[in-house]
Amino acid sequence: MSKQEQLTPATAIDLAAWVEYSPGSVVSKTLVNKKAGTLTLFSFDADQGLSEHSAPFDALVQVLDGEVEITLGGKPVRAKAGQIVLMPANVPHSLQAVTRFKMLLTMIR
Repeated sequence: MSKQEQLTPATAIDLAAWVEYSPGSVVSKTLVNKKAGTLTLFSFDADQGLSEHSAPFDALVQVLDGEVEITLGGKPVRAKAGQIVLMPANVPHSLQAVTRFKMLLTMIR
């Protein structure tokens, strides 16, 4: 499947291969955007992050590659490839790449 195509039903894809690393940057690619929620792929170069913010919906981070430190309500949580972290609605959180990493963010509305 070409990386330019939309996510299609009944097709197996390599999520980590669908988003590239970019030096000194954060890259995002929305796969699904529906009323029920969104699926967004991200790649973070080492030492990149997202400053503290909150969202009105629960979100699930699935780490696909590398390692991240997520701070949830002031509590740091480290996650690496193969692990998931639930970020509850309305709880301030931030993300910081420990190494470059890729994640799938599932936002549940």
